[in-house]
Amino acid sequence: MKYERQTQLALERLDGSLAQLRGLILKGQNKEAVHFMEQGLLKERFEELQSMIKLSYTNTLGARGTQNVGNL
Repeated sequence: MKYERQTQLALERLDGSLAQLRGLILKGQNKEAVHFMEQGLLKERFEELQSMIKLSYTNTLGARGTQNVGNL
């Protein structure tokens, strides 16, 4: 459940950053928009979410710190 909440929060942050990017583009601030994507907050938000997804696939420990072994 904690992973789902963290993932949802990261998605909401990414969505907010995409809205900011859209605003920059609509204002014609293309240089700022490119910087925002390549070095700014949008890049950070994407990397945050990407790290969470990678960890979910590599960390196979269950809630009690044991391997997910299925039915015992």
